Amino acid sequence: MDALPSSALDMLEWGWEQYEPYTQALLDQDVNADTIDAWLADWTKFARLLYEVYSRLYVALSVDTTDEAAENRFNAFIEGVMPHMQVVDDQLNRKLLDSGLEPEELTVPLRGIRKSVELFREENIPLITELTKLGNEYDKIAGAQTIEWEGEEKTLSQMAPVFMSTDRDKREKAFRLIMERRLQDRETLNDLWVKMLKLRHQMAANAGFDNFLEFQWQRLGRFDYTPDDALRLQETIAEVVVPAVERINERRRQRMGLDVLKQWDLMVDPEGRDPLAPFSTGEELAAGAARIFNQVDPELGGYFQEMRDGNLLDLENRKGKAPGGYCTSYPNIHKPFIFQNAVGIHDDVQTTLHEAGHAFHVFESAHLPYQHQEDVPMEFAEVASMSMELLAAPYLTSDKGGFYSEEEAARARVEHLEGSIVFWPYMAVVDAFQHWVYTSGDAALDPANCDAKWTELWHTYKQGVDYSGLEDWIATGWQRKLHIFQLPFYYIEYGLAQLGAVQVWGNSLSDQAGALANYRKALSLGGTAKLPDLFAAAGAKLAFDVETMQTAIDLMESTINELDPVS
Repeated sequence: MDALPSSALDMLEWGWEQYEPYTQALLDQDVNADTIDAWLADWTKFARLLYEVYSRLYVALSVDTTDEAAENRFNAFIEGVMPHMQVVDDQLNRKLLDSGLEPEELTVPLRGIRKSVELFREENIPLITELTKLGNEYDKIAGAQTIEWEGEEKTLSQMAPVFMSTDRDKREKAFRLIMERRLQDRETLNDLWVKMLKLRHQMAANAGFDNFLEFQWQRLGRFDYTPDDALRLQETIAEVVVPAVERINERRRQRMGLDVLKQWDLMVDPEGRDPLAPFSTGEELAAGAARIFNQVDPELGGYFQEMRDGNLLDLENRKGKAPGGYCTSYPNIHKPFIFQNAVGIHDDVQTTLHEAGHAFHVFESAHLPYQHQEDVPMEFAEVASMSMELLAAPYLTSDKGGFYSEEEAARARVEHLEGSIVFWPYMAVVDAFQHWVYTSGDAALDPANCDAKWTELWHTYKQGVDYSGLEDWIATGWQRKLHIFQLPFYYIEYGLAQLGAVQVWGNSLSDQAGALANYRKALSLGGTAKLPDLFAAAGAKLAFDVETMQTAIDLMESTINELDPVS
C-alpha cells in the first residue's frame, strides 16, 4: 500500500477519490496467517487517519456553528466520503471474517465485527447520512437560542449562573424567559423529530427488525445486558432513588423556608449563599484542573498538561458554539480533545473532570496496536469519566491545587453527590421514554403523544417539586435532551456507569492508590474485555439490582451527611 500522509491535517479537504486507492489496496491484499498482522496494521493506520479527519471536521463545526466553510467541509465529508467508507468497512469486516482467522487480540472485538456485518444494509447508508445532517440541524437550532437579559444578549448556557442567584424573583424571570424562547422552536423541533424518527423506523425495517429498539440495541453492541435489564434498572431507580431524591428536595425546601419547591429553586444554594465562583476564564479552569489531576496521579496530570500544551481544550462558552460538552479523540496522534461551554460555575469544574476521564481513557489505551481494540463499550467509557469526578473530589480545596476553601469544597461535593442522586431518575425518564418511542409503532410520530408520554414519566420519577403552571415546559422536556435526537438509546450508559463509578469511589475511600491502579488498568484494556469484565477490572460490577443501588445511595447519603456540617 502506498504511503499514507502522516497527518490527518493534510487530508481535511480530501474527497473520496483520494481515499479510494488506499481502501482498494486493503481490499486487494491477501489475508492469511502470515500476513494478517501487517494487514490489520495497515487497516488501523488508515482508519485512525480517517476517524481523525472526521473528528477534526466535527470539532471545527462545534466550536463555531456559524462557520459556513467548516459546515461545508463537514457536510462534504459525511456526504461524499462516509457513505463510501461504510461500504468499504463492511467489505473489510467480511474479508476478515472470511479469512477464518481469529487473532487472540481480537477475540472480544470480533463480536462487534460479526454483528456489524450482520446488521449492515447498503440502503441504510443514505439514511445515516441524512440523520447526521438533521442532528447538526438540532445543534444549529439550539446554538441560536439566545435571550435578552439585563441589556445583553445571552446564550441559554450563559444564563446558568442566574439560577444560583439568591433572588427568587430573578430566577423565576430567567426561567420563564428561557422557557418562552425554547417554546418558540417547539414546532420546528417537532418537524425535525418526525423526519428523524421516520428514518430510524426505515433503517430498522431495512435490516429486518420489527422495531428500532431491537435494531439499535444490537447496533450499539449491547451483548452483555438486555432491554429487560434496562427496565429492571428503571424499577430499581423508582424503588431506591426516587425516595432519596424526595429526601433531598424536602431538606432543600425546609432550608429555604418555602411552602413548595419550584423548578427555579433547585440550583440555588439552600442556605442563601452566593454561588460558588471557582474561576473566571477557561484558562483558569484548565490550570486548576491540571493541579487537581497532578494530585490524583502525576501521570494523569501529565496527560492533561499535554492537552493544554497541544491546544486540545476549548472550554469557554461563547455565542455560536454548539451546546453541551464532549471529549473526542484524534486517534492518529493518540490525543483527545475536550469541548465544553464553561461559564464560571461549579458544574463546569465537574464537566472538565468528567471529560478528562474520557481523555485519560484515550491516553491509557493508546498502546493497543489495532483500531478494533479501541472500541470501548459506552457503559464503561462513562465509568472512566464519572469515576474521575469522584476520585478528584478530595483535591478540590486550594491547598491541594483546586479552587475552594474547605467549606466551599464540602459544599461543592454535597452539590455534586446530590446532583448525581437526582440524575438517576432523570436518566430513567429519558430511557423509559425511548423504550416507549421505539416499541409503540407509529405513536411517537405524533409529537403530542411524545409530550404526553414524557409528562407521564416526569411525574412518575420526578418527585418533590411543584410543577403547576409549567405544563408546556414539562411536555417539551424530551426536546431539550440532545441524545434523544442525535444518539438514540444512548443514555442508560450514564446510569449504569454512575453506579460503577460510585463503587470505584467506595473502594478508594479505603485504598485510594489501589482504586486508582485498578481504574487505570481497566482503562488500559480499551475494548479488549467484555463489559462485565471491564467493570470488574475497575473494582466494580455491572448492576441493575436494588441491593447494589441501595449500597451506593447509602454511601452517597452518608457522605452528604458528613460533609453537610462542614459546608
